[in-house]
Amino acid sequence: MNLFHSVRAVAGASGDAAVDWHAASEAAKAATEPGSISLESDEQAAYARDVRDARAGVRAAAGLEFDVPEVVEIQNRHHWIDANIETFERVMAPMESQLGAFPGAARTINTGTMTVLLAFLGRNVLGQYDPLLLAETPEDDHALYFVRPNILKAAEVLEVDPDRFRRWIAFHEVTHAAEFGAAPWLSTHLESRMQDGIDALAEGSFDRSVFRELDTTMTVVEGYAELLMDHAFDDEYEDLRRKLDARRQGRGPLQQLFRRLLGLGLKQRQYERGKAFFEAVTDARDLTFASQVWNHPDNLPSDSELDAPRHWVARMER
Repeated sequence: MNLFHSVRAVAGASGDAAVDWHAASEAAKAATEPGSISLESDEQAAYARDVRDARAGVRAAAGLEFDVPEVVEIQNRHHWIDANIETFERVMAPMESQLGAFPGAARTINTGTMTVLLAFLGRNVLGQYDPLLLAETPEDDHALYFVRPNILKAAEVLEVDPDRFRRWIAFHEVTHAAEFGAAPWLSTHLESRMQDGIDALAEGSFDRSVFRELDTTMTVVEGYAELLMDHAFDDEYEDLRRKLDARRQGRGPLQQLFRRLLGLGLKQRQYERGKAFFEAVTDARDLTFASQVWNHPDNLPSDSELDAPRHWVARMER
């Protein structure tokens, strides 16, 4: 880790865009220890086995037809930054020309902000299913990443068996692959809403309805994944979830601030609200009934239905 190099990269931000993405990447990596991905053959086989078993378990639990991405990577923190900076750049492209009266200062501030964001996430993300939203080539396969140094570090901090913890993370990410695989329309649905929201921001306005719909859809995605994990995972998991939630709540003031700024508190709310919705649906009917949510965009619950699952159940039965 070289903080001086990180600061120098941000200070030297240049170009015509609102963010110097090359400088942000270099600065984030300079501020972040990469960690090791020196896997022994048995650990490499364990990752492959976890993904394979998760696919079989999720298919059996939900009755969904899907496959895992062709790309399954074991990454260090720098690999994760490299993989995700392209996503940030795509998302922010419509706002790239908005630099205001002092473009040099604005570019440096924006580049520094993205550096902090990428470095924080690079040190904390455990695994990621990446549907490659807004990609220039939609035919590109989705991707599945595991950030090995973060998984090992989290397992150590939580005092849990690293093999069981890694397997739990694999099941969580594969549930997301199941959702996008069972609902080919989901990527397009999210992309169109994201583009509408980004275009509005680029024009200097904030479309609350678009972001409310995005929040509702992501609540469904996260909530269904949480519920499906409970049905599919082939080991005890309550202690893992309890300890991970406690770790999130017990972070220091600076980390709590980062979580709020990055919207990670909203993500936790999506987990909890979405899971409560699907638990109520499966209690009233079953998991197969709940899986109808992926049959068509019209089957997504509305924001109000998320808090009144019986109304969604009634609508699906009509």
